[in-house]
Amino acid sequence: MHSTLTLELPISTVLQVTQEQFEALAAANRDLRLERTAKGELIVMPPAGGESGRRNFSLTAQLGIWVETHPDLGEGFDSSTGFILPNGAIRSPDAAWVSRSRWDALTPEQRRGFPPLCPDFVIELRSPSDNLPPLQAKMREYRDHGTGLGWFIDPQRQQVEIYRDGREVEVLDRPMELSGESVLPGFRLNLQRIWR
Repeated sequence: MHSTLTLELPISTVLQVTQEQFEALAAANRDLRLERTAKGELIVMPPAGGESGRRNFSLTAQLGIWVETHPDLGEGFDSSTGFILPNGAIRSPDAAWVSRSRWDALTPEQRRGFPPLCPDFVIELRSPSDNLPPLQAKMREYRDHGTGLGWFIDPQRQQVEIYRDGREVEVLDRPMELSGESVLPGFRLNLQRIWR
């Protein structure tokens, strides 16, 4: 019989966990969305509200259709997948994609656990409760560790920030479509449902 403990911490409390402790916490709490920063700080993310969940479903579905029609190019992942970045952080983008060559280079064990790589492509969708600076820092972290293309979609500001390897951030006001460029050839993300 399992007993469950409820833990409430003051907002200023920071919990430090090792990678092994994080993996044990994640395995024991599969219903929680957890991340770990490069400094070992545990981040517990609340479940998405209805509007954020609806928007994220649209993003994931569109990426999923592209991945299913281009299976030789790579693999797609939803928001429940954690990736171990080169700096030791364990991050879970709202949607991600990894090229076939990089995915196939992983061992079966690495694929079963948190893949030890930074995705080639990521999407982060800002929820109403999300603070802007930490999400922008997370996007820079992806870019600085190998993500070739990242989209930070902010429905509150009606903007998209595009992060590309080796380039300054590009900000678009209420675009109706985004291109996967050379990272995701032929992928086009329709944003009409995101802005509603």
